[in-house]
Amino acid sequence: MAAFILRRLLQAPLVLMAIYTITFCLAWLIPGNPLEKGEGRRPPEEIVQAMRAQYHLDNPWRFYWDYLGKATGVSYVIGAHDRPFDLGPRLTRENWSVNEILGSGLPVSMTLGLAAIFLASVIGLAAGVLGSLRPGSWIDAATLTLALVGISLPAFVVGTVLLVVFSVWWHIFPIAGWGRPSNLVLPALTLSLPFAAYIARLTRFGMIEQLGADYIRTARAKGLPERTVILKHALKNAFLPVLSYLGPACAAAMTGSFVVERVFAVPGIGQHFVDAVLSKDLTLIMGVVLAYSTLLIVFNLAVDVAYRWVDPRIDVG
Repeated sequence: MAAFILRRLLQAPLVLMAIYTITFCLAWLIPGNPLEKGEGRRPPEEIVQAMRAQYHLDNPWRFYWDYLGKATGVSYVIGAHDRPFDLGPRLTRENWSVNEILGSGLPVSMTLGLAAIFLASVIGLAAGVLGSLRPGSWIDAATLTLALVGISLPAFVVGTVLLVVFSVWWHIFPIAGWGRPSNLVLPALTLSLPFAAYIARLTRFGMIEQLGADYIRTARAKGLPERTVILKHALKNAFLPVLSYLGPACAAAMTGSFVVERVFAVPGIGQHFVDAVLSKDLTLIMGVVLAYSTLLIVFNLAVDVAYRWVDPRIDVG
């Protein structure tokens, strides 16, 4: 296990380097100028040229290596920069760095994403188990229908409907904002539905397969309670496909929360990232992508380690 974790950690910089390179190429090709202000305003040309030279916006090769050295801390180690892991300034906002934006917004997006995954796991596992106990029944049909709806409806549609029903009509939850537990319910529920739908389908198919296995018939022949047979034996093995899905789902829940954050005015990374793409704010684009890519690698590694814990027969090496 230790050798496996070490090997994955050594592979992580190579993966991040590839992601960084691809993102840089795509971001550089985005049309626009990050030095232009809102409503078409623009500082004098000599100031624009000075800023382009300062941030290496006139030379993609220099920007690539300069930003990479500052972001990885190499420039700090060799004494070329005064701060480690510096993701640069936000080009479209004065006196605001990418590190500060991530420090304030990333915990919010992570909280929203993890809450959504928790709700998705509870809803999806419950729906999948109920549907697998009586395949073809109305309960099974209802769970499959809800799963299809959860996958098909866009997040902004679900979020708008939940806002109208629970905030405008019934006044149960606040319309927008952040800081109270009640502010988390609607955005987390909106974000969780597509993931809950996939988890429900994976659980249903896995449970149907496990409930027909020989060891389940043996457990029932021994007189074990049906609850124990389902939850302790069948669900544990049926959970493995769900576990493999949870790793990328956790990262997707945080990176996919951009639309939900817009709908519910959640002060996460989403709004900053969308604005950065529209204004070609290269430093913010690169910083957010690197942060989320690191989270994705960490979550996938955690899932692989959890595989061994759930089923010791699996050789993760």
